[in-house]
Amino acid sequence: MTRTTEAPALPHFAMTHTGHVRKINEDAILARPELGLWVVSDGMGGHAAGDFASRTVIAMLEALPADLPPAQIPRAARDALQHAHARIRAEGERLGQGTIGATVVLLVIAEGHFMCLWAGDSRLYRVRDGQIEMISADHSVVGELVEQGYLDWDEAEHHPHANQITRAVGVGETLEIDKRRGEVRPGDRFLLCSDGLTKYARAETLRQQVDGVPLECAGETLMQTALDGGGADNVSLIVVEA
Repeated sequence: MTRTTEAPALPHFAMTHTGHVRKINEDAILARPELGLWVVSDGMGGHAAGDFASRTVIAMLEALPADLPPAQIPRAARDALQHAHARIRAEGERLGQGTIGATVVLLVIAEGHFMCLWAGDSRLYRVRDGQIEMISADHSVVGELVEQGYLDWDEAEHHPHANQITRAVGVGETLEIDKRRGEVRPGDRFLLCSDGLTKYARAETLRQQVDGVPLECAGETLMQTALDGGGADNVSLIVVEA
C-alpha cells in the first residue's frame, strides 16, 4: 500500500492498495498539487503488462514541467497521454501477448475551474452541497447502456459485462480522450477512483463518506469499504477539496 499526504496548494488525500486478491498493483496514482493536477490510472493486460501501462501513463504526466502556466496544462496533459498511448502500443507489439492498456481519469483545477480528461472506466465524482455528481462517463459496454437509459451507473457496476471497457490508453490506433469542464465552488470535493472502489460502493455511499469529514478520514473510510467488500481488485482513490 502506498499513500501520499504531503501539504498541497489544494488539500488532497491519495491512496492505492493492491487489494486482497491480486498479487500486483496494476493501478497507479499521481498527485501534483503544484500544477493542480491529480490522476488515477488502472492497468489492463495482466501482471507486468498492466503495471507497465498504468505507470507509463503516470510517468508521462509526472514529467510535465512544474512551472507550466495554468492555461497550458490541459494541452500538455493531453499530449502526455498521447505519448503514453504510443509507448504502450509499442510495448504491446514487442511483447506479442495481445492488447495492453490503461484507463485514466485526470483532474486539473485552476483559476476557479476544473477540467477532467478520461479514457476508460476510472471515474471522477464531485460532491457539492450534499449532492454527488459523476463528472466522467464510463467508456464501457455497460456505459453505453447507461447513456441509452437502460441502466443507471449503480446498476451498471453489477452487470455481467461491467468490466468490458471500450476505450483505454494504449488500445487501438487512435486514442480518443473525453473532456469536461466546469466551475469550482468553495467546498467542492472531487473523488477520482478506479473501479476497484466503485464496484463496492454506490454513489450514495461515496457521498456519505466524502461529504463533510476530514479528507484523510474520507479517503481511509472509502478504502476500507472496498477492502471490507472483498478487495478483489486493486483500489485507488484521490479526494481533493477546492
